[in-house]
Amino acid sequence: VENIHHEGGTILRSSRGGFDMDKILQFIEEKDIQQLYIIGGDGTHRGAFAISEACIANNLNVAVAGIPKTIDNDVDYIDRSFGFVSAVEAAQAGIRTAKTEATCNVPNGIGIIKLMGRSAGFLAAYAALGSGDVDLVLIPEVPIVLHGPDGILPFLRERVKEQKYAVVVVAEGAGEEILGVSEEVDAGGNRARPKIGEFLRDQVDDYFKSFGETATIKYIDPSYTVRSVAANSADSLYCMMLAQHAVHGAMAGLTGFSTGLVKNSAVYLPIPQLVATSPRTMDPYGRTWERILAMTGQPNTVPKRMATTPDDEFEPMRESVIF
Repeated sequence: VENIHHEGGTILRSSRGGFDMDKILQFIEEKDIQQLYIIGGDGTHRGAFAISEACIANNLNVAVAGIPKTIDNDVDYIDRSFGFVSAVEAAQAGIRTAKTEATCNVPNGIGIIKLMGRSAGFLAAYAALGSGDVDLVLIPEVPIVLHGPDGILPFLRERVKEQKYAVVVVAEGAGEEILGVSEEVDAGGNRARPKIGEFLRDQVDDYFKSFGETATIKYIDPSYTVRSVAANSADSLYCMMLAQHAVHGAMAGLTGFSTGLVKNSAVYLPIPQLVATSPRTMDPYGRTWERILAMTGQPNTVPKRMATTPDDEFEPMRESVIF
């Protein structure tokens, strides 16, 4: 294991579902495991806490620690998840490819790139902001309007007419208000997402055809190439800190906890509190979305905020991503 921290993925493997408490407890007893470190997102943390509670119920002296890791960055409270910065960096290659394809193909070149983000648009938003080459960003937290004064299709056509091309970034969870919520779930209990990328590609194509024009659309889905990259230097340093902090907590006798940065300070968090409001979403009234609007000039389709009290107008939502 000397060099595994330089590689992408996991040598332990991962899967959806397959949670068998009896087998887990049997393995812990047979291998005399006294410290268990479980790495993943909010679903993984829920499983970690269940194992912690089962160990206590069965009088097993085991410290169970969670380490938040998800490229969606949707674990609440913490500034960012391990893996998020690496994913934002890796997504730049896909955006550059989309721009190259859009600028080099005529007529009306459009590059559409779909990024991961089941319920949160952090990856799509930060990748777009870091790139500076994106004309339209679509995320789950903001409803998609196709036509009309605030429609993305008229906006996209106008942008193509101005600069001869356009680049679109769409998160995989965007557009449920149009495509509906799927009833299909995987082994981990996650709902299948509508194929928003293909839907958007077809809608753009049909819209240009309605004007007797042709759109040269290149659709790119780099999802797994983004997720499988090795950690960059920022994430490697962050992971080292998380690992050491988790070990300190376990050695101190804590269990059923996770560790992370909160306002740039390393803290311990009870897993029940951590997962109670996870997965978190990006604030559509926050500064990140305002930066997206300022960069792209796209129409803002966020519903007008209705404040019930004067204080509600100024109450911030948790949306920390500190580099």
